[in-house]
Amino acid sequence: MYQVLARKYRPRNFNQLVGQNHVSRALTSALERGRLHHAYLFTGTRGVGKTTIARILAKCLNCETGVTSTPCEVCPTCVAVNEGRFIDLIEIDAASRTKVEDTRELLDNVPYAPTQGRFKVYLIDEVHMLSTHSFNALLKTLEEPPEHVKFLFATTDPQKLPITVISRCLQFTLRPLAVDEITDHLGEILAQEDIYFDQDALWQIAESAQGSVRDALSLTDQAIAYGQGAVRHQDVKEMLGLIDRSIIYDLLLAIHQNRSERVSQLLLQFRQQALDVSQVLDQLISTLHELALLQYLPELALKYSNEINQKITQLSKLIAAADLQLYYQIACKGRAELQWAVTQEQGFEMCVLRLLAFRPIQPHEVLLSHVENPTQNLQPLAVEQVTLSVESVESVESVESVESVESVESVESVESVESVESVESVESVESV
Repeated sequence: MYQVLARKYRPRNFNQLVGQNHVSRALTSALERGRLHHAYLFTGTRGVGKTTIARILAKCLNCETGVTSTPCEVCPTCVAVNEGRFIDLIEIDAASRTKVEDTRELLDNVPYAPTQGRFKVYLIDEVHMLSTHSFNALLKTLEEPPEHVKFLFATTDPQKLPITVISRCLQFTLRPLAVDEITDHLGEILAQEDIYFDQDALWQIAESAQGSVRDALSLTDQAIAYGQGAVRHQDVKEMLGLIDRSIIYDLLLAIHQNRSERVSQLLLQFRQQALDVSQVLDQLISTLHELALLQYLPELALKYSNEINQKITQLSKLIAAADLQLYYQIACKGRAELQWAVTQEQGFEMCVLRLLAFRPIQPHEVLLSHVENPTQNLQPLAVEQVTLSVESVESVESVESVESVESVESVESVESVESVESVESVESVESV
């Protein structure tokens, strides 16, 4: 019978754990030195290994070769734990046993010695779901349990646990895995399964998993079925409904170069493809973040395929750092206001228009100060930016204020100018 990847490749010892070295190191040292606590609390997001580590620890405590950090995997105890039928490993789903009566029934069996193993291990998953009365009933036993009893708690929401429970446990916080760690892990598994895969496809799966190994393996199973036995980049994009990164790069480049026609084409393409604009905006924000990292902290930037790395590196060289910060701020503000728009498409398009309208000054543009007489003091200032293009001005009778003028090619006559204190260059003035 086929076994899903998430179950088939569940780690069975600390050496097989991925990305939780700080936890495996601490537990290995405690097992080797015999400094065992009576209660452990494992916290972290979904699919990072909380229950897996608890089962490995239970196996280490009850292996027939003795308490060890490297269980033998062949003794009846190790085999029973791996198969989920070890009688002295009592796994409890707190979400389905929240009543205080259930907790009291559990505690009534605590004083009895283990039937088969060295320790009786209580593994309570999603422990934050227990009621307040259940926690109160558990407190005294949790503080001073019998020597043959170990409590292992796992939760995704430690904030809901009473501080009195947390203070009685050794707490280990499991971190979400990085994209490159998940990608390498998926590559090793697919190589063992002899399944063809694209590296870009694994990147997309790892990024969509958001730090969860179990989610990544489940998506990989889905991708194998969708791709008829292979994991291809295009299939994964279609399966997950992802947006092609090249479209995001084109949109950013068109905005930066103030190419309104190209932006209109891309927005029309988004409409025709009926893309989820919230995902487009999320991808736009993520791309801006990556560009900023590449400029200042390249060692922290994600490493994509060679093609994507080349494109994103070129884009980071074209857009100035100050421009990126402005774009990022506008995009984040637009993402927050998306829910208040009449439609999400409208909110997204207004965000894009804002990126076009409030753009940083370009090198060929000149800013003029806001004064009563614009010719009195012409100095570039980074204040309010209104871009105008005046190719030809035949006569200007009175000008009260001009904030920014890109280029003035020829001025034939100015009838009334009271005083000009500083002008950088005036090529021709026929009459004053």
